[in-house]
Amino acid sequence: MQAYTVVYAVIFLLYLHNGMTTAINDADSCSNQQSSKEPGGCGCSINRDEKNAQKPNTDKHAIEHAETFSQEKTAVQSGPMVLIPAGTYVMGTNKPIFIADGEGPERGLKIDEFYLDKYEVSNGDFDFFVNATGYKTEAEKFGNSFVMDKYVSEEVLKEVSQAVAAAPWWVPIDGADWRHPEGKGSHIRDRMDHPVLHASWNDAVAYCKWAGKRLPTEAEWEYACRGGLKDRLFPWGNKENPKDKHWMNIWHGEFPLTNTMDDGYFGTAPSYCYRYRCAARSQNTPDSSAHNLGFRCASDKLPDYLH
Repeated sequence: MQAYTVVYAVIFLLYLHNGMTTAINDADSCSNQQSSKEPGGCGCSINRDEKNAQKPNTDKHAIEHAETFSQEKTAVQSGPMVLIPAGTYVMGTNKPIFIADGEGPERGLKIDEFYLDKYEVSNGDFDFFVNATGYKTEAEKFGNSFVMDKYVSEEVLKEVSQAVAAAPWWVPIDGADWRHPEGKGSHIRDRMDHPVLHASWNDAVAYCKWAGKRLPTEAEWEYACRGGLKDRLFPWGNKENPKDKHWMNIWHGEFPLTNTMDDGYFGTAPSYCYRYRCAARSQNTPDSSAHNLGFRCASDKLPDYLH
């Protein structure tokens, strides 16, 4: 298997649900690839090999259909949404650290009001969807997905013979999927309120269609992330750790080799990565999945079943 490393969209924190998931957006793209070994890179993104990866559908009508869906639906369980009021904001940055991420230049945008899920789609939400539709995720179809090696048992890790060249801590684990986040022996039984993982862009679109929603555009996502404040670097402000307090999940130790757990957590918690910012962006193939891939839904109007 030939592995590719690409820069990753970690437009991740709306801080309404703690976790290390990366959000999938409707217009999350950039034209360049970049090594995760660069300073600040977390190796947050990995693609399926070229042989197995699906080619993006460039048909205009197919893309429009993927971005907006009818409100007619039968779902009775999908997370609550909050209204994001219309407004203007400055998207991107004129001081990018990683040029290849394509965050610049700064440009003014006007956003119409829309609704956004209050929380990431949870394991419980996704379980309801799968039970109602019989949907099978792409990780399940491929038979594997990428997991950070520190989360995998020694027994499972012994069976791994490949890794992402530029981010060797990301390894393809047989049997890793949304029900078994770390592969064989793992389960979501005690994590039903955690964000669903190993969801590809295609999986997210399928869930949104069923829920009568859609994925947020990149512009909508960044606008919501900034919380109405101008030039906000992080969802809570412009300082990484205001008053010497961390407002995001922080990796303690030498990434990715050792996590000292000085904060008392190893996984989901209340690591510094430059791409955990409002303007952070990147790309993945539509069928890629990983241990840090989750999503939220958006909608132009509140679905009837949420009234």
